[in-house]
Amino acid sequence: MLTSLKRFMLLPLSAALLAGCGSLTSAPLAPADLAAQGVKAPARHPVLFVHGFNSDGSVWGPMMNRFRQNGWSDALLWTWSYDTAQSNAVTAELIRQKVDAILAQTKATKVDIVTHSMGGLSSRYYLKNLGGDARVDAWVSLGGPNHGTDFALACLTTSCTEMRQGSTFLAALNSVDETPGAVRYGTWWSPCDGIINPDSSVALSGATNTKAACLTHSALHDDATVYGQVRDFIHR
Repeated sequence: MLTSLKRFMLLPLSAALLAGCGSLTSAPLAPADLAAQGVKAPARHPVLFVHGFNSDGSVWGPMMNRFRQNGWSDALLWTWSYDTAQSNAVTAELIRQKVDAILAQTKATKVDIVTHSMGGLSSRYYLKNLGGDARVDAWVSLGGPNHGTDFALACLTTSCTEMRQGSTFLAALNSVDETPGAVRYGTWWSPCDGIINPDSSVALSGATNTKAACLTHSALHDDATVYGQVRDFIHR
């Protein structure tokens, strides 16, 4: 989500785009199968970055550059853009396709997913309902409306209504277990985030929940300190 109501209401929605190797849909090989074929999996997991509402993949530029400086190759850093007006359940299916494509191309056995804002909801749906918990090692939510935000009262798209506190979508997503499977879940929230209200919306039961400094909503994906914490969290 954007950092001001004016931009939130006026900017056009991002066009749907499944970038990169989206046409590759074969299932990833298990580690034993890779070894049998003499294929060595990468030492680090590929990272898929998922943006939030009324945004696009370009917002990850600063964080991706820092990953490169710390040894991640371009082949391991994946970003894409999607139609943020559609249901988060629809986007979750695109994430499933994207992850399968990344695993097929890189020969990795799992990916890490780093999300901002609403991107946390579609990716959590993927983990909970579409088998993503078997393909993801670490999942990160930066300023995610995991329990809803009153800012979503300002818009009427399907995805935005799903972000409202008490929505049917969030009730189902948070039911039974907020952090299912063996995935390592991490959230970061800021007391100065004017988009996610209340602040407590971000934290998940069973996750590593981290309070950031006084940062704006968008600064969460640009801040050097948050980056270092995210890097250390996913690369253990």
